[in-house]
Amino acid sequence: MRFFEECRLCPRECRINRLKESAKASSGFCRQDYHLRVAHVGAHFGEEPPISGTRGSGTIFFSGCSLRCSFCQNHQISLEGAGDILSIEELYERVVGLIKSQDVHNINMVTPDHFFPYTFRLVELLREAGFRIPVLYNTSGYQAIPLLKAAEGYADIYMPDYKYSDPETASALSRCSDYPGKALEAISEMVRQKGFLDATLEGHEVATRGVLVRHLILPGKVQNSLDSITSLFLEFGSNIPISLMSQYHPVAQHKDPDMNRRITMDEFERVYQHSLELGFKNMFVQFPADYCQDKPPFLPDFREDEPFQGNNSEMRR
Repeated sequence: MRFFEECRLCPRECRINRLKESAKASSGFCRQDYHLRVAHVGAHFGEEPPISGTRGSGTIFFSGCSLRCSFCQNHQISLEGAGDILSIEELYERVVGLIKSQDVHNINMVTPDHFFPYTFRLVELLREAGFRIPVLYNTSGYQAIPLLKAAEGYADIYMPDYKYSDPETASALSRCSDYPGKALEAISEMVRQKGFLDATLEGHEVATRGVLVRHLILPGKVQNSLDSITSLFLEFGSNIPISLMSQYHPVAQHKDPDMNRRITMDEFERVYQHSLELGFKNMFVQFPADYCQDKPPFLPDFREDEPFQGNNSEMRR
């Protein structure tokens, strides 16, 4: 509980005492007090193929978020805080039930930063019970280095975003102009700990260790994407596994008119061709034509028992 007394679990360092039984306890950027709040636990087939595999990724969707992007497709939990309060023992039982019933390939913790201490304890409980399933930290890229160092003994796979190379775009959409540098520093620490995703380097069908970096192409923000991909290349070389995502779908009205539409094929092609020209050797790609529905299958509704309609991966390697 000491982590929550003066919270610095993410780079925003709100220093809120999340242990207080008052509104003040949830007044930090993530809007969460110390209670563990979870929106969904289940097998998910919409991740990259080495993560979802054939039996699914055992995802835990935590409520709240330390980044709170204005365009988040998981807005019901990241911005609106939907979810149920669980004890760590209750979460453990749900995860064990998922492992036994679905035989998922990994435990995938989605935006866990503001609940890092609980995730560490969950991994301890799983290991004490003899489970050796890989643990994946699925993050925004905006992580505090001291907490990543603390996570080293608990994480097997990191799947961070690298959302922004442009501070102004980061400020406008996620209120963190320091994102580009902070995220590159965080990804560097992840790579130091785990290397690149083993499934891409060694030909495994399912990943057990390493780092895969995601980038979501945003409408009207092609230069941000071009520079983001270039930054990853310059920092880590062409072997780093990247996931190029075109699934942006507007879920709220934005002042920026571009953010009220899908990306165009021309926008996608410019970023895709740039990635190919840089010579990335391990790349997963979502093609826009795969996501032309009014309500795409990746757009979740956390009011449902199964939030994802299609729940299958359309990533191509």
